[in-house]
Parts: sequence; structure tokens; C-alpha cells
Amino acid sequence: MPTFKDDSPDGVIVAKFNAQWISYSHTLLAYAAFFSALAIGCWTHYYQIVKNEYWGYPEEWFPSVSAATGDWYPARSIFQIFIAIASGPRFLLIYLFYLITDRPNSIYPKIHAIVGVIRTISCGGWVYITSSDDHYVHDIAMILYLVANLPWMLGTLAIGPDNKKALKWRKLTTFAFFGTMIPMIYFFIQHKSHRVAGAYTTYAFFEWSLIVYDVIFDAFSLFDFSNIELRIVDIKSREGIINASTEKPEKSKKYSRNIESMFKYSFWNNLRGFVVDTYLAFVYWSMLTSLALTIWYFPLWHMGISGYEAFLLVTTAPSLLGIGFIRKLVNLNHGVFHLLSLVSIAAYLLIDPAQRLTVVSIGVAISTLTWTSIWVENSDSTCKIERHALTWGLGLILSNVIKMAWWTNNPIWPIMHKENGGWNQVGLFLGILASLEVMFRKNGEKIRRNYPEQRTISSGSWFIAAAGFGSLLFALHSLLTDTSTIIRWVYDGYPNTGPQPVPWGAVTIVAMSLGLVLSSYRKIVTGKPWYVVGCVSCACMYYYPAWNGYYGGLLLTIYLMSLVPTFIGVVSQHPPGRTFFAAMMTYNIFCLAHVWVVAYAFVPAGEYMREHTDYVLFAMMALIGLGVRNASTNYTFKHLQLNALHLNRSLTRGGLAITIVLGFLVAFSRTPSEKPVPYHPDQKAFTAGIWTIHFALDNDMWASEIRMRDAIKELEIDVIGLLESDTERIIMGNRDFTQFIAEDLNMYSDYGPGPSKHTWGCALLSKFPILRSKHHLLPSPVGELACAIHATLDVYGQEIDVIVSHNGQEEDELDRKLQTTELARIMRESKNPFVFLGYVVTVPGEKIYSMLINDGNVHDIDKTDYDRWCEYIAYRGVKRIGYARVSHGRITDTEIQLGKFQIVENYNPETWKASDNQIQESEVNERLRFPKQFKGEGVRGHKYHVFDEPRYYI
Repeated sequence: MPTFKDDSPDGVIVAKFNAQWISYSHTLLAYAAFFSALAIGCWTHYYQIVKNEYWGYPEEWFPSVSAATGDWYPARSIFQIFIAIASGPRFLLIYLFYLITDRPNSIYPKIHAIVGVIRTISCGGWVYITSSDDHYVHDIAMILYLVANLPWMLGTLAIGPDNKKALKWRKLTTFAFFGTMIPMIYFFIQHKSHRVAGAYTTYAFFEWSLIVYDVIFDAFSLFDFSNIELRIVDIKSREGIINASTEKPEKSKKYSRNIESMFKYSFWNNLRGFVVDTYLAFVYWSMLTSLALTIWYFPLWHMGISGYEAFLLVTTAPSLLGIGFIRKLVNLNHGVFHLLSLVSIAAYLLIDPAQRLTVVSIGVAISTLTWTSIWVENSDSTCKIERHALTWGLGLILSNVIKMAWWTNNPIWPIMHKENGGWNQVGLFLGILASLEVMFRKNGEKIRRNYPEQRTISSGSWFIAAAGFGSLLFALHSLLTDTSTIIRWVYDGYPNTGPQPVPWGAVTIVAMSLGLVLSSYRKIVTGKPWYVVGCVSCACMYYYPAWNGYYGGLLLTIYLMSLVPTFIGVVSQHPPGRTFFAAMMTYNIFCLAHVWVVAYAFVPAGEYMREHTDYVLFAMMALIGLGVRNASTNYTFKHLQLNALHLNRSLTRGGLAITIVLGFLVAFSRTPSEKPVPYHPDQKAFTAGIWTIHFALDNDMWASEIRMRDAIKELEIDVIGLLESDTERIIMGNRDFTQFIAEDLNMYSDYGPGPSKHTWGCALLSKFPILRSKHHLLPSPVGELACAIHATLDVYGQEIDVIVSHNGQEEDELDRKLQTTELARIMRESKNPFVFLGYVVTVPGEKIYSMLINDGNVHDIDKTDYDRWCEYIAYRGVKRIGYARVSHGRITDTEIQLGKFQIVENYNPETWKASDNQIQESEVNERLRFPKQFKGEGVRGHKYHVFDEPRYYI
């Protein structure tokens, strides 16, 4: 709370605050009490609190108020603690309302205040005396509380101040409160007398709505208290005040020193606030990027639309700023709402994926609402709005640096935890500190509202401003939330792959920083020539592979980042409710379109967006162009506080310099220092594998890179094809798990066709140098686009070809035939020894299987294994040693298939023949056997299965 030293005839005012804080604190504490108890109760004792005397889960699936708040520890204790804290503001609220309504010779305010006290005490009765303590007393206190609500609410309407807004909302709430009682009683009777299954759940919803109405009714007192200020006065300091009047000449001598001290304090204050805001911006970007990632888990398992996609709409929460009460509440409590949004970071504590997604969505909604509220509140100040826009952009760059340090994962995402590299606790702790800093800083800022500010003037179309900002937000999210995204967009086959994520990811950070620096030159960034540069660079990135595409991507990066402060300034000038609703819906539509271009086989109307990222990019740049034109003609600036503006920009440049240095340090630390070495060079053997890894999200929605790494390492796999591997999309978090595995296991990698190629991805990791590789988009006229990598490896000095492929779905037989025909052609025309690692979708012996094996001139690794459907290994020109099938360990839903081979010296395709004779493991050189630890129960859920042990061959 701020401290003041104002002179007063009655003493020294040591503190003062607006009485509205009493309303705010009571509302927040009361809601925190009930809804924290609900959340914690559901988390810890869900099945117990939804169960009643007649029914349990699944007939009853939502708890009543008393069950959630009074039955189980720790929910009950937390609820009681919050209610105890809320009692102070509640009694103050009653007393202040009495003071502003009391009139001479009027008894009604006194009666109303007594009713309020009785109502509060009876609340304590049913809160602290639970039904399990004394059912009779608990019920009496509850009935008394409900009965007291009638004279309290009606009395407030009758004697309250003549405030039309407060009167309107109180009438609506009173009607809702007592109107809700009718259906609530009805469903209680259905439950109690007729024992209807599910009736108590419906009753519980009405009961919880009473809590919402009850608390919010008292919250409307903020309208009555807006003109009241509470002061704490030190009355013993009167003498000091009188004496101080004789010391004014002496005080004037210290004026210059005080001014100097004030500027020093102001700089460090600004620096601290700038750092805090940047960190909170990093938290926001972490939350936003985790939303689609956690949503994606559900359609991934449903193989189509799951219904959980609706959570994307939480991003439209800023539309609530169109409601004056909510807008004012958020504006006055940015720190509190930042703090509440951290539930998204704490979501990692929840095991159940649906619960985790729900909590993440709540955090994203609150954080988005808070940031847009900050922009709207500061929209009349060029200096302030630019400062918040710069920290928001700097937070995005910081998130890129941190993701680069964590191999493209974000350590505070809800898919992370301690075991897979998460730093969730650290992120949460720093977020709490940052939120507290904003809470205390906020009060101090409000005192300085009367100082002159630089003004912004905006007209033009609110809808164009919204569409432009929504398009820019999508562009930033889809392309610039990871340093390797643009690199993977333009990635091509060996030897000319284009830039690698290390070290070129650091260059992406430089480009983002340059864009943010350039944003200060608004005449340039809102000009037509700069827009043309943006469009041309976007086209280059999309149409040109490798280095030329990357140069276009870097220029596009600079362009997009340069627009951030201008677009935020424009969009915040318009009515916030409809403007931000339109902006976030534009963003959401683009996000869906971004998915539709690749998931067209599983979504409605997918055929219209099939493989048309060009449509998405064209629409994105067109709307950004309209936004630029709107900004250039309708948004002007008047800089009245140049010192503050220059300070903000200097702090930004300093922050950018730090992030650039950190980016290069991360890139340097990740640069490989040794060449990859295969596991069995003495025997000139290698193990090849195929694994469908479900986009590096395990069955319980945790990032699975570390567990994948462990399995690949312990199985001693030299060459592995990974399917469903293209994670450089919004819905996969813009990640690249191949970087971590390849660097940690010291392997070469080929990412395969990138996001611009509209496949689900296939990747190749190898202990052997990749001499050449080509990315294929296999014929797919009906269903999803299938991908393949055809690579030539240097295996102990001999060229061996490898194919990694992912064919289409079972329903699309024509696609699978055409794809298999193309794969067979590639294998047949190659003169090198060959290993096929693919996802074919057929059973052994069927037509497509025969096309692959016979037309491709390769041999099945074990044609007697009839229990296969998706994954297959085939070979030619190498000596087959063994074959194994290893369970997935809940990393995915698909097993690991392994083939162990030796090279054939002086290979001649005309004379080479395969042998089908099996032998016992004891007959095999011990160094050529598969690892022992996967026998029996195996390790971490991985074990040899189907035939329970590896097979070996002559």
C-alpha cells in the first residue's frame, strides 16, 4: 500500500486508499474461497464429493456447495481460511454502507446494518460448523443466511444511494438470486423425494449460481464507494507539522538533491518494472503457445474433432472489456489478475489431461484479458502504450531464447515436469514475485495520473484494426514462437538442407530484435514500400527452399516484429469489447485454417483448404496490409514526454542486446563437438528401427523426448525412422524434438518435409553420415498427404539407402496403392543395398504388401510374422542378424520395430540372396545380440513382446 506524508491540521496522513478496494477485496476473497475449494475438492476427492446418499459417479458428476467446501481436507481448510480473511472487508463493507445511507431520524439504515451483521455471522455458522460436525446447527445457520438475504438485498435497493448503474445491476442480481431458488428447490425435491439420478448435479449448479449472485450483489457497492477515501492519520504529529512551517527555507536548500534522488529512484523503478513486465510477457507467450498444444492431445487420440477444440475460444476473453464493470475491475487490479493467470503455469500439478487443459484455458483467458486491459488503459499515452508493446514483444523474443536453451520445449509448459526437464516451480515462483510487484506498483502509478502525457489520436475502422492485429498475432504465433520454425519451413534434403537450428536459430533472434528496434520508425513501418518488402519476403519463404527461403523468412521476421507497437496502439484505441472479440476471432480462424491445410482428411470442409498454406499466408498478409493502411492514415502521435520515450526504447535495446548474447551463448553450447560413432563398429553392424511417436506427446500428455531418447539409446539403435514427427505447428507447440535426441545421442538428423509441405512428418536419425537425401510427397489424391525420406548413408564406408515413409489411412485404398507403387519404384531403381522403414497400413500377404516387397525388390525382415498392420521393415543387400518388437511404454500407441544388420562386403545385386533360417540366440555373437534388459518385464514399460524375445537368423 502506498505511503504518503501529507500535512493536515489533524496530523500526518500516513496512508490513504479508495474505499472501492474494500469491495474488490471482499469479492476476490469470497470467490477465491468458494472456487478454490471447488477446484481442490475435485482434484483431491472428486468421486467422494459428487456422491450423495442415493447416487454417485457417473450419474452425479458435479458437487454441491456444502460437499465441495465442508467435507474434505484440504479443500475445507482452505475455504475456511479465505472466508476468515474475507470477514474483515465484509464488516467494513456493512459499516461503510451504513455511513453513506444513514440519515437523521431514519431507523432503516440501522436495521439494514444489523441484518447485514446477522447475515455475516450466520455465514460463519454454516462455514465453520459443517454438516458432519452438527447437521442441525449447520442447517439452521444456512437457512438463517438465506432468509437474511431477502431484507438485505431489498433493503439495499430501497435505501442505497441514487446510482443508476448500481441500482440496475442490483435489481438484475436480486431477480436472478431469488428466481434461481425455484428450479433449485424443484431439483432438490426430485433428488430427495423421487431419487432421480442426476437431479442433485443439476441442483448443485443452481446452488453454485446462488453463490455467484450473492457475492456479486455486494460487489456493486464499488459504485457507491467510488467517491470515498479512507485515511490513516498520525494525530500525534500535529506539533511536527507546526514546527515544519518554520523550516521551509531550509527545505528549499535540499530541493536539488531531492530532485536528483527522485530521478535515480525513477530509473531503477522503471528498470525493475520493465524487467517484471518482460517476464510476465514471457509467461503470457508460454501460456498462449501451450493452449493449442494441450488441445491437440484430444483430437490426436480421437482421430478427428473431439469437442475440446472449443477451448480455443477462451482467447476471446478480452471481449469482456466491453462491460464497464469488468473493464474497471481488471484495470484496477492488473497485478491480481496476473497472479490469477498463473494457474496455467501450475496446471502441471494435475495428472488428468482434461483437467490440465481446463486450467490452462482459464489461465490463458485471464492473461489475455489482463494484457489487453493494460493496452486499453494506456491507450491515451504514446509513451506507455509503446512501453507495454515493447515488453510484450521482448517477452516473445525471451521465450524463443529460453525454448532454444531447452531444445524447443518451454520449461514452464503444462506438458513439462521435473522428470522431463520442466522448471515449472521456478517459473511459478518468479511469476508470483512479478505479479506482486505489479500489484504494489499499480497503486503508486495511480497517484501520478495527473502528470501530462503524450496523446494518441485514432479514427478509422475498428474492424480493420481488429483484423490486422488478429492476423499479426497469428503470424507471430505460427512463425516466431520458436527459433527453428522458419528454418524447418524451408528445410530441404542433403547435402543442401539450408540452415540448421544451431547456430542459425540465434540469427532468427537477431532478426526479431532488429524488427523491434525498427518499430520506433513508424513512418517507415507503416509505409507502402515496407509492406511490399513484407509480402515479397513471405512469398520467398513459402516458395523457395533452403537458404533463399530462409533469407525471405528472416526479412519477414523483421517486418512482422516492426509492426507490433503500431498495431497494439491502433487496436487499443477502439471500443475494446467488439474490437478485441473481432481480433481474437480473426486469430482463432487463422489457427483453425492453419490446421485445416494438413488435417483436411479429418475435419469438415477440409477439401477446400487441402494443402493451401498459400491461401492462409495470402489472407494473413492482406489483412495485415489493411491494418497497416488503417494505421498510416488514422493513427498519429504527439510526443510530449520524450525523456520517458527514450528511456523505454533504451531499456528495450538493452534487453534485446542481452537476449541476442544469450541466444548465441545457447547456440555455442549446443554445437556438437564430436562426430557420431555407431554402437558396433567392430562388427560393422547396425540396428535400424521404425517408430510412430505421436508428435512427442505421450499417452498422458507429457513431453516424451527424454523417454524416447532413453529407449533409443538403450536399444542401441543406429538408424531410426520417426513418424508423425512434424511438430513445427501451432497445435504441436512449434517444437522440434529431433534436435534434442540428435544432439544428446550424437546423431545426424534429417527433419524431413517441413510444415509448408502439409504432411504429418517423418524424420531420420542416424549414427552414420547422411550423404544425400530427398524428401518425397507420395501420391495422395484422396486422403492425407503421405511423406517419405530417401537417404543414402555412409555405413562403414559403404553406401546404403534407407527409406522412411508414412503411408495414408486404411480408408484410402487408392492412396495406399499409389504410394506403395512409388516407394517400390524408388527401391527398385536404387543400385545400393537398401533398408525400408515404413508405415504401410496392411497385413502381410495382402496386395499392397506384395507390391511393396515384390515390386520393390526387397525382403520382409520376417515374413512369418503375421501379427503386423502398420510398421514394416524390409531389406536388400545387407546381412539380416535379428528382428525384435518392443512395446511402446506409453510413450505412444505404437511399438518399436527393430532390425539388426551387417554390411555385405563387395555387394553384388546379381548374386546376393537372403536367408530365412532362424537360429537360437546362443548361436549369435554376444556383441550382435539385442540388449538383455528388455527381456521379461523390461524397463520403464519397454519390453520385447508379441513373440516375447528377439528373433535371430543365419
